[in-house]
Amino acid sequence: MTGSKRKMSGDEPQLGEAPAKHSADGPQKTRREKGDAYYRELFQTEPDFRDLARRRPDFAAFIKAKGQLDFTDPAAVMQLTKTLLDVNFDLRIELPADRLCPPVPNRHNYILWLKDLMDTTSYDQPGRGLCGIDIGTGASCIYSLLGCAQRPWSFISTDIDEKSLSYAAKNVKLNHLESRITVVARKKTDPLVCVDVIADSTQVGFVMTNPPFYESEEELWTLAKKKSRPPYSACTGAPVEMVCEGGEVAFVGRILTESLQLRDRVQWYTSMLGKVSSLEVLVERLRKEGIDNYAVTEFIQGNKTRRWAIAWSFAPMRPAEHVARGMQAVPWRKILPQTVEMDVVTSKPGEAGMLATNIDSLMQSLDLASWTWDKPRLQGIGRAREKVWGRAWRRRKQRGETIIQGACGVSVTCTFGFSITLRIGLAEAVVVCRWLEGHDFPTFESFNGFLKSRLAAKPTSQAAAKEAPES
Repeated sequence: MTGSKRKMSGDEPQLGEAPAKHSADGPQKTRREKGDAYYRELFQTEPDFRDLARRRPDFAAFIKAKGQLDFTDPAAVMQLTKTLLDVNFDLRIELPADRLCPPVPNRHNYILWLKDLMDTTSYDQPGRGLCGIDIGTGASCIYSLLGCAQRPWSFISTDIDEKSLSYAAKNVKLNHLESRITVVARKKTDPLVCVDVIADSTQVGFVMTNPPFYESEEELWTLAKKKSRPPYSACTGAPVEMVCEGGEVAFVGRILTESLQLRDRVQWYTSMLGKVSSLEVLVERLRKEGIDNYAVTEFIQGNKTRRWAIAWSFAPMRPAEHVARGMQAVPWRKILPQTVEMDVVTSKPGEAGMLATNIDSLMQSLDLASWTWDKPRLQGIGRAREKVWGRAWRRRKQRGETIIQGACGVSVTCTFGFSITLRIGLAEAVVVCRWLEGHDFPTFESFNGFLKSRLAAKPTSQAAAKEAPES
């Protein structure tokens, strides 16, 4: 969960359930058919170790008195990771003792956020197939595996460590995902964003990475000693996975530098971060480079572990509010991107029918490139090439200087996309405008001002009022 507290939960299968079988095309079909709601509910509460032990004998061997797990024991932590992946995702992994053992809930949070990021920045239906690049996939290959378990995605999974690459390839094969995950060896001197191994015709949906956290081995052990208990995964990690010159800021900075050349070859460049100070530094650089379309969020796991994530794009599609601004406005207002959602007007629930009619009529009166009103959902989506609601446009139109806009196609460039939703509650109906597409925030503000001025008047049509949906 982003921007709010998430606690680990127990698994969902029924008591005594046998481990799921795998088919030739990946995780068991019945598990694949579980929707996003199932995955969003995972790890909301602490796991019931006794229950997990009853279901998985391999895990039971590590349970102490009163159903406790010794988190200082790398073998116990490793078995917990394997069990959570098995029970909740039908995934099997093998891990060496000297490489990172990833905490599943933490990694799952990143995937949940990434799904929302991709879903809310496309006019297509959620859940579409995508190609992602997983930089530094590690021995577990966990991000690629989790992504494939939940979505029809494919991955290029890279690493520079020979041992990690070997295990990653084994884990892909173990889960029968060779057709969707390609493990690629890279060198330290290679670009991090490996578009050189991807066909030019393939659009890369996202880049993801959990970069080396520490600037030196000395920093690694100094910070580890300050923790109340040994870090969940640091006790088994190798320096090649956890340390790089300049730490995570330098690592993600390399991706940012490469993105300035690649630009929209990739829709979203993303990274998890271990320090909020790193987030502040990277947001400052994004702004310095003139990148206005970005997202930040915070992952909170249990009572202690916090991680952050950042994403940026050169494309015009804007993430939803909860995705782009997944941190509290106080004290992080200074690093948040521009808001993408505004309440326009409110009215009584009984006036909603007339308000819906007014919205549709108003939008149809504009020279929009496209406008579609979904009456059952009380939501419309529109696109425009210019500020067709402004005085300047109207004056140009009167002089015959405007271009009649048709449906947005290949030859049409739309500079602004939006949705208008009528949300009806018990006490009021609220018109909400969401910025979907574009780089100019003042245009979004201008459009909202136009809507507010035109929709502020109360409905007067009795016929329309009779059609108002019930609250």
